[in-house]
This record gives sequence, structure tokens and C-alpha cells, in this order.
Amino acid sequence: MTERIVIIGNGMAGSRLAGELHARGGDHKVTVLGAEPHRAYNRIMLSTLLAGKIGEPDVELAEVAGHGVDLRTGSTVTAIDRAARQVHTADGDRIDYDHLVLATGSRAVVPPLPGLDPADPPDRVVPFRTLDDCRRILAHADGARRALVLGGGLLGLEAARGLAARGLDVGVVHPVPHLMERQLDAAGAAVLAGTLADLGVTTHLAVPATAVAADADGVRLDLADGRSLTADLLVLSCGVRPDTALAVAAGLDVERGVLVDDRLRTRDEQVSAIGDCAQHDGTVTGLVAPAWAQARVVADLLTGAEPAARYRHRPAVTRLKAAGIDLAAMGDPAGGPGEELTFADPTRGTYARLRIHDERLTAAILLGDNPTVGTVIQLFDRGQPVPADRRALLLGRAVGTTTAAPATSPALMPDAATVCQCNTVSKGALVRCWRDGARTVDAVVSRTRAGTGCGSCRDAVVGIVDWLSTVDSVEVSR
Repeated sequence: MTERIVIIGNGMAGSRLAGELHARGGDHKVTVLGAEPHRAYNRIMLSTLLAGKIGEPDVELAEVAGHGVDLRTGSTVTAIDRAARQVHTADGDRIDYDHLVLATGSRAVVPPLPGLDPADPPDRVVPFRTLDDCRRILAHADGARRALVLGGGLLGLEAARGLAARGLDVGVVHPVPHLMERQLDAAGAAVLAGTLADLGVTTHLAVPATAVAADADGVRLDLADGRSLTADLLVLSCGVRPDTALAVAAGLDVERGVLVDDRLRTRDEQVSAIGDCAQHDGTVTGLVAPAWAQARVVADLLTGAEPAARYRHRPAVTRLKAAGIDLAAMGDPAGGPGEELTFADPTRGTYARLRIHDERLTAAILLGDNPTVGTVIQLFDRGQPVPADRRALLLGRAVGTTTAAPATSPALMPDAATVCQCNTVSKGALVRCWRDGARTVDAVVSRTRAGTGCGSCRDAVVGIVDWLSTVDSVEVSR
């Protein structure tokens, strides 16, 4: 009997699950219900779209509609009837399921400020979360001179950099004393603020917003210190909140997100949750790599491809890679046990901090040009012992020697080294793909998905493919 699998959400988690199910085959029918009217798209790349570096077709994700998958865009789910195992939509459809997967994602937080109705923000005040949000921002940015961004987290800074790249004078307002406080320490954030200033982005720190006033001519943002800032556009980047409304109404267990076990199942065995809306082992990630890993586990379980599959949370690595900014942060930026190594060169926009405990890297911040960033990420991700010479990791080279790992040639990169963190693609997987006949970057990316997440590994993938194309036989370092 054909198993009916319904996925609520056609974002990065839901669309990936549909693809994983299709790839495994089996006797099942997959229905994907996406509230947005668009094809699935890469939300991480919206800041690059905002900067004008790519067009809308470049953010679209591959879909499997028509290959055993019934994809319905613009289809809003209004209720889940767990007793009848049905999903109700705003169009009046009732869709039966044998297994339901919630991939409802998260929604942008709109702060309840005077002059700002969270349900209906003024025209020139736009949250930065969806493709439609990006389109509205771009429409207002056309011909604008000044923009404000409320929120100095990762997404807010990406939006600020994207608008600055379009020539706008951009100000970032953040209520906390330093930027990206979840990922950075105060010293690293100060260097980042200096880099942003050089790129045309002014920061206003440790000052909450108190009110918003907007009309056809522009926006005014009032601050707690008595100042008022004016602009043609205000972008809201005040965090996100897991979209759990359907789960709550259906009587599922919800805290910050929908509670799931190691199989990504809720307390209802016929309902799973993945991505931003899911809470596993007390954690809501909000990142693409865990969402895609969760999609693989659910696909393995639902198809029987790997009945023992279980999800295990891995430490997250945050990347901010925009024109003029290269940042990698991992672990808790707050103090912890072990030795601390730091280096700062604000003039060059460079900052590095490592925390090492029991010969393992437990936290790191690398800002600016540091050739060891790949090695540092590998050590953190795999929990491997750090080299005896800490300076090589901190500075990119040991004192009095040449540049340290990662090596200048991919030939010296270990086969097990992870090139694409988002999709967990190793150098060895890229080599095998090339040997199997994928002889171009596009072909390798299509088969392995490397570079289709945050995009920060794209240059590494290109370098490995270029190297493979110049050698007759490849000896992979072990």
C-alpha cells in the first residue's frame, strides 16, 4: 500500500526532505504544501540577492515536483486533524496522510514599538526574512540614499552590507553593547564594527529603539538616548520565532519549538518536525546544516533505507561572508575552561581567538583574512586534537616559517576533510564524484550539493575541481 507523506512547508527543510524521499525511492506519495507562492529558494542567499550580486533565479532550489511529488505552492494549511490524519488548507482541501512532517520554519519578530503594528508594518518598514521581504526592500532601496537596520545579529549585518553594496548610507541600531553577541566577544565585535564602518555601515550600539514614525517620505526611528535617526527605509532584523501555531492547535508538545526525539518524531508517532520549527534535546538551531541533516534522517526512516538512523546535534559554525567581511565563529563566545589565545589587528580588520581545553578546540572566532579557517573549522567540528604549535592556528603561520595548513594544494588536503559544512560533503566525496564523470563545477555541485547552502565553500569546491582537472591520476592524501 502506498504510504501518503505530507510535508507542511516548502522552505529549505521541507523541499530538501522531498528531494531526499524521491532519491531513496519506495512506494510512497509525497505532498508538499508551501504557503509562499514561489518555488523553493535558498533563504541564506537573500542577502547576496539584496547586494545585487545574483538574480532571483540564482536563489531557487532544485525541486522534484512531477516525480512522485505533488507540490502545491500558495497553499496555506489552517489545521491538522490528528484523529482523522488529515490536513486542512485555506482552499478547503482535506488531504489525508499516513505520516505528517512539520517543516513550518520560523517567522520574523516584529518588535511592539509605538508606531509599529506587528500585524501591519508601515510600507517603508520591512522585516528581512522572505523573498517577498527582499523584493520590498529592493523596491524601496531603488533611488534611496539612507537605510536603517534594526538588529545587529547575523542577518541584520548581512542586510546592512547588502544595502551598503548598493551605495546606500546604512546605519545599524542594536540594543546590546556589541554586535552578534551570540557568536562574538566584545573585542571581535569591535573589530567587526570597524570593518563595517570602512564599508559604509555605521553602528549605534547599546541603545534600544523606542518608537517608529513612517510616512510616504521616509522613516524616523527614535532611540532611548533621545536621538532620532531618519532614513528612506527601515529593515527589521530582530530575530525569528519558530512557527509552531499549527502544532499548538493540534495538541502537540511545544516549548520554544515542536518537541521531537532522536527520530525527529513528536509524541504522535505519525508526526515529525524538522528545521527551524523543531526543538531537539532542548535546542532550536535556526541553521540550514542541521535542518538538512534532519531531512536525511526522516527520509531514511520513512523509506526504510536506514531504520536505525537517528539525529545527533553537531556543534554549529556561523559564517558571515560578504564583500569585505569574512567571519567564522563557533562555540560559546563567553569564557570557559582551558587556555585562550587571541590576536587583533584592527587596522587590517583581523581578529582571532581560540579556546582550547584538553587539547580540543572548544570555541573560535576568526575575522578577516586567515588561511587557517578551514583547519580550525575541521578541528572544532571533529573534536580532533590541536597541533602543538598554537600560533599556526591563530596567525595562519608559525613564527619564522611559511604558511601553515590548510595546504596550498588540494592534493595535501585529507580525504575526510569536510569542504561543505551545510551538506556535509568531504573532499573525498568531491574526488569520487569527479572520477565518476562529473568534470565541471556545476556537475559536481549538482551531484553532491556542495556549495548550495551558505555558499561560503564555493571557492574551495572550484579550487578542488580545477586541481582535479589538471592531474591525470589523483592520489588522495589519507
